[in-house]
Amino acid sequence: MTDFAAIDFETANECPSSVCSVGVVVVRGGLITDTFYSLIHPEPEYYKWFCQQVHGICPEDTETAPVFPFVWEKVAPLIESLPLVAHNARFDEGCLKAVHRVYQMDYPDYRFYDTLAASRRHFGRLLPNHQLHTVAAACGFDLTNHHHALADAEACAHIALQLL
Repeated sequence: MTDFAAIDFETANECPSSVCSVGVVVVRGGLITDTFYSLIHPEPEYYKWFCQQVHGICPEDTETAPVFPFVWEKVAPLIESLPLVAHNARFDEGCLKAVHRVYQMDYPDYRFYDTLAASRRHFGRLLPNHQLHTVAAACGFDLTNHHHALADAEACAHIALQLL
């Protein structure tokens, strides 16, 4: 696979619609051609302590951030007609569908591919786990800012280029 968009969401709480940041890495012809990152004002609008500990985003960071529909206006043209790739795609696809529902937006029929599943098939028991940073390292990518949506999307893109 040489043409795709890697995508990663971070959430404010346990609700899949509570996306508080998104990172997108567009790959065309096997090369990264574009990137996008934005904080998002989450819906519902509260943060769980655990989520903040994972990604470091807090209410003050997203207080004046745009709501999802305004962010998606910028993302949709970047990813148009491209398959989407995510590490644990079920999570990111679930977030995307949930936030589209919350804002009553039409959900295009995005096609998702999962680098987590690809890693399990490719590496099997050769790795101690199949977490994003572990798989990225096995694919020669140094993920230094794990749980930053753009850094995670970039790692996912590198994994996808090797495994998909």
